[in-house]
Amino acid sequence: MNETTTYLLVDGENLDATLGSSILGGRPSPDQRPRWERVLTFAQQVWSQPVRGLFFLNASSGSLPMPFVQALVAIGFTPVPLAGEAHQKVVDIGISRMLEAIGERGGDVLLASHDGDFAPATAHLVEQGRKVGLLAFREFTSSSLTSLGVEVFDLEYDVEAFNVRLPRLRIIPVGEFDPMDYL
Repeated sequence: MNETTTYLLVDGENLDATLGSSILGGRPSPDQRPRWERVLTFAQQVWSQPVRGLFFLNASSGSLPMPFVQALVAIGFTPVPLAGEAHQKVVDIGISRMLEAIGERGGDVLLASHDGDFAPATAHLVEQGRKVGLLAFREFTSSSLTSLGVEVFDLEYDVEAFNVRLPRLRIIPVGEFDPMDYL
């Protein structure tokens, strides 16, 4: 019996932009960045199946952040450096093509992005009965993705991908409310 693979597709640009501009109001410090090994471990555990981590990068400038790329490889990700014209959203194009290919070949998907551009390809996977989840900051996830009925895993609270608490204003389920957080 062949085990189903979970494809973890990381939209690094989208996550970094959301973290920097929408949550922190500036460039994240090293302590405020996700611990990608935790994201990969979470992906392996959530559906108890093998994971193939693909980290999409925009390499249109002709260079790559090699220390970061080497760190990704060391923890088990496969970097996917894409280049194109200035007007092209190369990471979005690459992830969309990957979602379509998974639809043809098979597998489940954890998409680390907030981007509603992926809704059509994601909807197709849901219609096929695939397990599909989002790894994101719940309050910034596109409603076109969440309306598909996919599982949403919060990067900070569910995945525990950060070493520090982020300055987020989020709706707190009453069962999770801890008054000590406000004292």
